[in-house]
Amino acid sequence: MTKPKRPTNAQRRVADAVAEALRTADGDERRALLRRAEGRRRLAAKVPHWAEVEALAYPAGLALEQCSSETTARYKAALVRRLVPDGRRMVDLTGGLGVDFSAMAPMFREAVYVEQSEDLCALARHNFPLLGLPLVPEGGVEVVQADAEVFAATMPPADLVFIDPARRDDVGRKTVRIEDCRPDLTRLLPTLLERATVVVAKLSPMLDIDDAVSRLQGVSEVHIVGTAGECKEVVLVMTTDARPYPVIHMADDKGCLAYCRADEREAQPAYAAEVKRWLYVPSAVVMKAGAFKWTAVRFGLEKLHPDTHLYTSDGFVADFPGRVMEVTGCYGFSKQEVKRLKTDIGEKANVAVRHFPEAAETVKRRLKLKDGGDRFVFAVTMADGTHRLIAARRPADA
Repeated sequence: MTKPKRPTNAQRRVADAVAEALRTADGDERRALLRRAEGRRRLAAKVPHWAEVEALAYPAGLALEQCSSETTARYKAALVRRLVPDGRRMVDLTGGLGVDFSAMAPMFREAVYVEQSEDLCALARHNFPLLGLPLVPEGGVEVVQADAEVFAATMPPADLVFIDPARRDDVGRKTVRIEDCRPDLTRLLPTLLERATVVVAKLSPMLDIDDAVSRLQGVSEVHIVGTAGECKEVVLVMTTDARPYPVIHMADDKGCLAYCRADEREAQPAYAAEVKRWLYVPSAVVMKAGAFKWTAVRFGLEKLHPDTHLYTSDGFVADFPGRVMEVTGCYGFSKQEVKRLKTDIGEKANVAVRHFPEAAETVKRRLKLKDGGDRFVFAVTMADGTHRLIAARRPADA
């Protein structure tokens, strides 16, 4: 069983401060404190550095939900530092809560935050100086309330334009396609590339990358950014001198790998005749990138099947981008083998399927297993077309 995470120092300070304030508050003051406490609580989990600033103001829940985490904001800041090492001027056309902006702005002499919401602009003017980003004329940060497309049409040249189109339609439903987001980057990009050396766009983790690359001019890099085992966002870098095959970067807590689609097409992995001691489950960012064959070749692993995106080896590969499991058994679907599986692993296991004709829930019912425990069962298709059940567990030192 996974141990619950201990609260961070920032989260503890938030809880203590709220408890103390509520002891003496009442009525409207109490409700305001509770709203503020909820904002601080959510921010402490997502952007702990901000939550430590006592006088910070907090927005409505949606802005907190849509903002970047501190981890992904730092990744984008490092990316921008590489792309624009001597930045003079940057523009963030969709400022929002300002987490990404605050991470990138210190690298530029001038930084312009653009946001159409009057409330978020007021929040930015209050918060940025508290975060060490002084406003003009004392500093180089400017807050502008404006529509992104209107501002872009007449803005002065910039080294960098950052944009994070809103991924909700007019009735609040989530959207994925670029043209359904606001502003529509497919229409706005030509204007941006006329006025900026580099354009960086943060987009949905559900985005069809190949479709986006084919429809947006000048994509030179694709960054798939993940944390805590999840794919959080897709970031596109666009310039006027883009390559025909953009480099795809897969970044998460374990590190960063880069490849391109040509590498995947040319890769010729070995396919396993049987499951060996170690089983490798690729991370969410590798799966999103589609680096299936390339990953096998890059790490010297055997693939189970062209469409079964699991790998195996006799030797342990510690730096694999994903989970490494120790195989405890491999079984067929006969009554005798299923009985042997149950004897070996017990009544509980975490069931998953990979390129298998049945859903995980169906397999779990067939095996009469309950969820949970420290064992895993993968129902898979092997290279010869046979179906197998692989029992595995995390290594003892994982």
